[in-house]
Amino acid sequence: MIFNKKLINNVIIKKVVNTQIKYLFIESLSIMMKKDFISIIIPYHKKKSFFKETIQSINNQSYKNFEVIIIYDDSDKSELNYVKKILRNFKFKKKLLINNKTIGAGLSRNKGIKICRGQFIAFCDADDLWTKDKLKIQLKFMKKKDLQFSHTNYYIINVNSKKIGKFTVPKTISFNQLIKSCDIGLSSVMVSRSLLKNNLFSNLKTKEDYLLWFKLNKHLKSFIGINRSLVYWRQLEKSLSSSNIQKLSDAFRLYKNHLNLSFFYSIYCVYRLSMYAVIKKYIMYSKF
Repeated sequence: MIFNKKLINNVIIKKVVNTQIKYLFIESLSIMMKKDFISIIIPYHKKKSFFKETIQSINNQSYKNFEVIIIYDDSDKSELNYVKKILRNFKFKKKLLINNKTIGAGLSRNKGIKICRGQFIAFCDADDLWTKDKLKIQLKFMKKKDLQFSHTNYYIINVNSKKIGKFTVPKTISFNQLIKSCDIGLSSVMVSRSLLKNNLFSNLKTKEDYLLWFKLNKHLKSFIGINRSLVYWRQLEKSLSSSNIQKLSDAFRLYKNHLNLSFFYSIYCVYRLSMYAVIKKYIMYSKF
């Protein structure tokens, strides 16, 4: 048998070229998928009554290039099968992390941050809801203004998902404003992952997000708010964030131990924070 070396070389070259084309296509597709990819981080602790509705609101997003990381944060595993069952009903990219014991929402979010793949990170509590264009509007806003952090207005809803209030965020929040009042709703936040590389949540029970904003403020001139109500924050009477004693205790620890303020000035800051919270609550609920 006589081999045509030229023909064989052409066949080999074509195979190599085709392989390279396929590789470049896959690589380009991978880069496209990673571009503006968003990681949504949700800690879960005894939210069975609301979890399905929360996940449904995320599934309904008009922007689809995202992954969801759920951290099951409960030593009691009685609701774990329910969480798995709900997640099986949705086709978006997802990961479920299971804590051996309860470590708190802040530290659970840290675990999600460490494994996420998104260029941007969005936070959502397991009982809150998003409007369908939340990610789309927020991402467009941040890219247009070249921002690493943004947050939005939000509605307040009750256990039955009925609107009972509304909060409009300031256009910008500086350090001097932040130390007086925490006006950033966690479930409305989207942040660049690079900004969280060396800035994570603390182990405070109710002010872990508030402390993180102070950490991030060192890298940002101010926090920019979006004047659109894109989130429904659920008010629950028995939630940790509704415990006045816990909030006062954590606020004092934040000012005294983490911001290194004096004992008496920390007490004053806690008092001022409480007064602003009362005023804010009146404004929020008076609209409905």
